[in-house]
Amino acid sequence: MTSRQEQLDHFNQLLDIMEELREKCPWDKKQTLETLRPLTLEETYELSDAIISKDLQEIKKELGDVLLHLVFYSKIGSEENTFDIGEVIKSLNEKLIFRHPHIYGDVEVKDEEEVKQNWEKLKLKEGNKSVLGGVPKSLSALIKAHRIQDKVKGIGFEFQNPEDAWKKIEEELEEFHSEIELDKKEMELGDVFFSLINYARMNGLNADSALEKTNKKLISRFQNMENLATDKNLKLQDLSLEKMDELWEEAKRNE
Repeated sequence: MTSRQEQLDHFNQLLDIMEELREKCPWDKKQTLETLRPLTLEETYELSDAIISKDLQEIKKELGDVLLHLVFYSKIGSEENTFDIGEVIKSLNEKLIFRHPHIYGDVEVKDEEEVKQNWEKLKLKEGNKSVLGGVPKSLSALIKAHRIQDKVKGIGFEFQNPEDAWKKIEEELEEFHSEIELDKKEMELGDVFFSLINYARMNGLNADSALEKTNKKLISRFQNMENLATDKNLKLQDLSLEKMDELWEEAKRNE
């Protein structure tokens, strides 16, 4: 591990490198806030993949890529005389101090829940007109649902216990099954998903992470099944569902 001074030295070197790349590299010179945006999203998803895989070395690498983008945006901001990395960090520091009065002020809290409730109330004091105003529109629907629920919980809009949340799932499932019209059935399906995400959240689970882990597991298992078919000189597309199920179970046992 590095010392605080070494960390500062490395960060200063990164700022120097960014200055030089922006001045001399043809690709870096052409980038704008808009051209970097999709690349930043890609890097963020790569970091997410590394976290889900619990690959610490890959997490370190991807964090570096994300940090590069933050420095890059700040460099562009300084060129346009709007903000620089120092102002970005200063603004963040001020926000963190303001939103943690139980650390930097005289407010007392008994648990994490009160911290979250104070956080949302303080955000409203900062000028946000809605508790949900800070939920990004471009978030995936699954993550957005979780964030919506987390935020309204911060002001006490929440089922009293997970059992009540489960009853809501059963209610939404019944409405989904009984609906015939396609458009309305789609809306009811959305309600089912939203209720499941809420129940998961109340039990300390993240539905997005859970689904992604299932995706990775099923991809691995299906590819294992494909390999088994190849080893047996079989083609999956020529097999009956029953035979594919047998290969699937064999792949599952091999995990």
